[in-house]
Amino acid sequence: MNKFLIQKIPYPQFWRIGCISGIIINIIVAVIPAKISAHPGHNHEFKTDIEFTTPEGISVDAQTAKRIGIIVKPVKPQILPIGMKTTGKIETLPNQKVPVTPPIEGKVVELLVKPGAIVKRGETVAVISNSDLAELRVSSQEKRAEAEADLQQAQADFQLAQQNLERQQQIAKAEINQAQTEVKVAQERYDRDRLLVADGALPRRQMLESEAHLAEGKSQLTKASSRREVIEAEAQLKRAQSSVKVAKSRIRLSSAAYNARLQQLGTLANSQGLVTVIAPISGMVSETPVTLGETVTVDADSKPLMTIINNNRVYATANIYEKDLEKIQKNQQVRVTVASLQNQTFLGKVSLIGTVVEDEKRVIPVKAELVNSGGFLKPGMFAQLEILTDQTTNEVIAIPSQSVVDVNNQQVVYVQNGENYQPVEVILGETSGDLVEVKSGLFAGDLLVTQGSMQLYAQSLRGGNKAKESSEEISENPVNQSLPWWWVLPAGGVLMVGGFWVGRLDKKSSRRDAEKTLERVK
Repeated sequence: MNKFLIQKIPYPQFWRIGCISGIIINIIVAVIPAKISAHPGHNHEFKTDIEFTTPEGISVDAQTAKRIGIIVKPVKPQILPIGMKTTGKIETLPNQKVPVTPPIEGKVVELLVKPGAIVKRGETVAVISNSDLAELRVSSQEKRAEAEADLQQAQADFQLAQQNLERQQQIAKAEINQAQTEVKVAQERYDRDRLLVADGALPRRQMLESEAHLAEGKSQLTKASSRREVIEAEAQLKRAQSSVKVAKSRIRLSSAAYNARLQQLGTLANSQGLVTVIAPISGMVSETPVTLGETVTVDADSKPLMTIINNNRVYATANIYEKDLEKIQKNQQVRVTVASLQNQTFLGKVSLIGTVVEDEKRVIPVKAELVNSGGFLKPGMFAQLEILTDQTTNEVIAIPSQSVVDVNNQQVVYVQNGENYQPVEVILGETSGDLVEVKSGLFAGDLLVTQGSMQLYAQSLRGGNKAKESSEEISENPVNQSLPWWWVLPAGGVLMVGGFWVGRLDKKSSRRDAEKTLERVK
């Protein structure tokens, strides 16, 4: 009976409740993350366990926006070219990297350019001395001197012959004039005498004398007209003319062998008779491996005098997989960028598509010709190519890639509304050069921040005015500040121990009450 009453009498299980409560508090506090507050103005210096989603909007006045370089433009729909992106490298165009070889064996007398110099086609870049060519030039000079002397003599003889001819012609002319006068007088006398004889006024003998005198005058006229001295002078003049022509021909032929040799070498000689080497193309001198006084040869293994590269136009070469080859066509526009020139995009066109597919990689080379007037693209540079193979069928919203900010794997842009810049999450699509398609989040006419988005994002991380006020309130009210997580263990332990001892005391009190009850029952 006593044992039964003792088992049925209930007493509080406070020590068990205390232990269980401590364990539950430990679990709850461990699961709920603790908030860590930063001191005002430096919220970004502390990392919290709360995942950041979207930056807050921020108000920036016009003067500050101009100072930090914010540029705003309205969003406009447009047709977006779609391209195929690949990697490649910059190469020199064929025949635009030319080694300058010596045209003849000899000694380098002059190097007129240095590495880095810009030269034009046909410009003299070096001078070479060759002994055989020098002897040939001396021989031609000697022959020329002899021919020039003969020419001077022939020209002098020609002048004398010409003067003699002129004198003989003057004499002949005078004799002809005199003979003509005598013939005229004799003719008149003969005609008069013949009339008188016909009238019987003059004897016939006198008429015959007049006729004989006329015949003699005509003979003198014929002799004067065909004067032998004139004919001889004319022949002498012709011989002098021939001598002049021969002398001139010998002058021309005197240097024929020398000039033929120079023409065979494809070069010219300077006033000293030294061989000049000219630039075969326009461009920049990349190297000059020879030195002054060095003897150069024309062997196949001999080193060049220098190398000239013309990089005004270059190739951007990339390998395209066989499966993508049908998308590539000549004259398609190509955009090229290189890592060292991040802010520049070079435009070109597909100019060459390979004809053979490599067996192992199944690729074919494609070359795009680019304008490189500034010389920024260097052969051997790695490049990123975007071949514009297609375009969107309808107009789409496309914005500059630099206006997009990546915030925890979310793409965010800023839209202006007065002096407020509001972050907007967008979903992106195709990219084309420095443009990217926006599938959702923006509308035509939105005032988009195209430059300065990162500055606005950095400002939002600093919190702006709202963030500062929130930080100050937290600092002034210590109740809002959460306790460090490691305080959980001692607090839970205190609750467990407290619950245990309370349970013990309650248990002893319950036993005393039970004993008193038994005594009353007895």
